[in-house]
Parts: sequence; structure tokens; C-alpha cells
Amino acid sequence: MIEVATDQLQVWVDQDLCTGDGLCVQYAPEVFEFDIDGLAYVKDPDGELVQTPGGRVAVPEHLRLEVIDSAKECPGECIHVVRGGDGTPVAGPDAQD
Repeated sequence: MIEVATDQLQVWVDQDLCTGDGLCVQYAPEVFEFDIDGLAYVKDPDGELVQTPGGRVAVPEHLRLEVIDSAKECPGECIHVVRGGDGTPVAGPDAQD
């Protein structure tokens, strides 16, 4: 049995679907940020935007709920949260609710 609570989560944003609404930036500004194109991107631990399509970053333990809520509330359904170990979707458009 895999314990999700101890499995590292990763997150990425599909900019092709991003509406620029900004809920993610409000929920977790340490993880998400707008670029000059008005779309949201994830940030690496150094605060640099990850602009590679599908580029993932680890979700800080203390922001797990905020990142999951961002994915669930995103109007563009563009935020993908997966388990780092096996890539199983946890939240976002590919997750099984």
C-alpha cells in the first residue's frame, strides 16, 4: 500500500489551457507565478519559472493542500498534480475523483 501523505508530489501547468485567472497564484504563490505572457507557471526551489512544456516541480510539504486545491479549483483545468514515485494523478484534469 502506498501512503500518499509520505509520497512526494509534483506539479506542472499546461499553458495551452491556462486562462490566466490566477487562483493558483493566490493559493500558492511559492509554487505558481505569472510570466509576462499572463499565464501561470510553476517555480523551482530557487524561484525560477519552469518554462519547459510539462516541466514539473516538487510540491513543498507545507503547501500540498494549497496546490491540490489550486488544481481542483482551476477554471482552465490546466494544473496537474501527480505522485512523484509513479506519476499517478492526484489532482487536476487526469485525476480520478
